[in-house]
Amino acid sequence: MAVKVDQDLCTGCGLCAQVCPEVFEVGDDGYAHVIKGADQSLSCVSEAVDQCPVGAISS
Repeated sequence: MAVKVDQDLCTGCGLCAQVCPEVFEVGDDGYAHVIKGADQSLSCVSEAVDQCPVGAISS
């Protein structure tokens, strides 16, 4: 599973980082990013995908 955040869609709301802080962070640029080396198989990843209000996260 390769989790990706589409930077063209991301609004930087930070919901993914709240739902799954082990995998997502909001960078200095104000947009969500996948943390390098994060365990992308965590169940919270699919929750973040489902809850992203603009559908910017895919796995």
